[in-house]
Amino acid sequence: MKAGILSAVLVAAFALPVAAQQVSDVLAPEGATALGTAFPEASGAAAQAMALRDSGQVVESDNWMVAAAHPLAVDAGARVLREGGSAADAMVAVQAVLGLVEPQSSGLGGGAFLLWYDAESGALTTLDARETAPLAAGPRYLLDEGGEPLDFWGAVVSGRSVGVPGTPRLLEEAHRRWGQSNWAGLFTDAIALAEDGFTVSARLADSVAAGAERLAVFESAAAYFLPGGSPLTAGERLMNPEYADTLRQIAARGAAVFYTGEIAADIVAATRTPAHPGLLMPEDLARYRVIERAPVCAPYRGHEVCGMGPPSSGGVAVAQILGMLEPYDIAALDPQDLTARRLMGDATRLAFADRGRYLADSDFVPLPLGGLTDPAYLQGRAGLLRRDDALPEVAPGQPEWDHAQLWGDDRQVERPATSHISIVDAAGNVLSMTTTIESGFGSRLFVRGFLLNNELTDFSFRSHEGGWPVANRVEPGKRPRSSMAPTIVLRDGAPVLAIGSPGGATIIGYTAQAIIAHLDWEMDVQEVVSMPHLVNSFGTYTLEEGTWAADMAGELEALGYTTNVTALNSGLQAIAIGERLQGGADPRREGIALGE
Repeated sequence: MKAGILSAVLVAAFALPVAAQQVSDVLAPEGATALGTAFPEASGAAAQAMALRDSGQVVESDNWMVAAAHPLAVDAGARVLREGGSAADAMVAVQAVLGLVEPQSSGLGGGAFLLWYDAESGALTTLDARETAPLAAGPRYLLDEGGEPLDFWGAVVSGRSVGVPGTPRLLEEAHRRWGQSNWAGLFTDAIALAEDGFTVSARLADSVAAGAERLAVFESAAAYFLPGGSPLTAGERLMNPEYADTLRQIAARGAAVFYTGEIAADIVAATRTPAHPGLLMPEDLARYRVIERAPVCAPYRGHEVCGMGPPSSGGVAVAQILGMLEPYDIAALDPQDLTARRLMGDATRLAFADRGRYLADSDFVPLPLGGLTDPAYLQGRAGLLRRDDALPEVAPGQPEWDHAQLWGDDRQVERPATSHISIVDAAGNVLSMTTTIESGFGSRLFVRGFLLNNELTDFSFRSHEGGWPVANRVEPGKRPRSSMAPTIVLRDGAPVLAIGSPGGATIIGYTAQAIIAHLDWEMDVQEVVSMPHLVNSFGTYTLEEGTWAADMAGELEALGYTTNVTALNSGLQAIAIGERLQGGADPRREGIALGE
């Protein structure tokens, strides 16, 4: 189905009277269209970009483009690009502001994965800034004294869940490699907003209200997010002088000031919680390094889809889904076609079966990485989809190994939070970065104006399953598996799309559907990011409430699926690269795409 026809379908689906209020809540966050009221610090250009987003139109530009989850962060990145900075420079400015205005999703206390296409050399580089486990952590780290897994939320809201943050090192490493602007100047917007204050958005206020009970556990987080014992409210002005001070130190002395000295000591001290204390030591922070890894690239419809390799499972899983769908003519099927959704859903289930068995930090466990993305292997897996109903069950495949290894299955599920940034600069460099503190508000430990991650709960709590070691088990210095899937799509070696999303384990399904929608159904990027979600990772088909996706529940159940209709809060940020740049921002969140 072509883009114009699909637009009519989407409009019709979203106009259904029964779902009108639900759709309004999903597609136009409260106050979004009145940007001057909701985000009074934002620029007029940001207001215009949000108006285009809310009307379902792409943002177009000739020179540069930035798409991220908050107008103030986008404004910061736009200032850098307007002044001649690179995409790497702009990312530093965007991330610094996101950590202030969207602290529940990402920040200095978290980690990220970054893809970079270099326009001059044509090279694609991926950087791994995933958090690491303490050197003192062992296989019983997430088990109680009786050898049973800790209560999940008890582990999350504690020092036990905190890994060594990677984001500050990544900002510095990206700037060292590709930056053009003065390092200190990249933090000026975030510092000014932290000192002068910014207006609390509806989304942040709603997140605080929903998470108030766990935010109240630790005094420092409660004092900031629950002043006087009450959650922050939309429209009030919030200042964070501690964050401004932390950024000033990083701006003046680089990332080393974060990983040694007083800031590092405060992070270590914060993890010593009364219940489930962490084992971080100053040495853990001092030894942290960003790792350059080989991208995972796979063919699809004459394009090359490139993503992040392990410890992220995102690039492999997206490659597997697309590889299994390659033999099928998805373009001839309607986005609401039952066959299309059966194929996409079961391909995702098969990819997740392999993910649970094989994928983890490749520095610690051998992986059949080449075998998992081998076209011959995926063609065999695709043959399992040649049926008329849902696969009754799925199991990991048997990809070719460089050498033999057996693992138990990991059933750990990531929680939806995170943020994504897509940027194209005037020189043609392309950046796609997914950044996170894991679940909303991370560990709830608030230090020096930022939240610490709960990334270590992405490890398998159990070290063995069925007598076999689990690949994603806790080990000293190891990086937990992720689903983050920052992606750059190439055609004939040149970039045509930068995209990614938050969403925990659903990131993979969101990203795969977006690529299919753009390449098979020829949707523009705003249509791609606005499209209703249908995701099936573990057997239950999750359908986005208030959209035509929910109306497919009965048909999918008739094929043998269990369904669940619920909100699916993606945050896709996309830039299409052609004769002009076209940007799209997910209307489920507060982000925009902006370019000139």
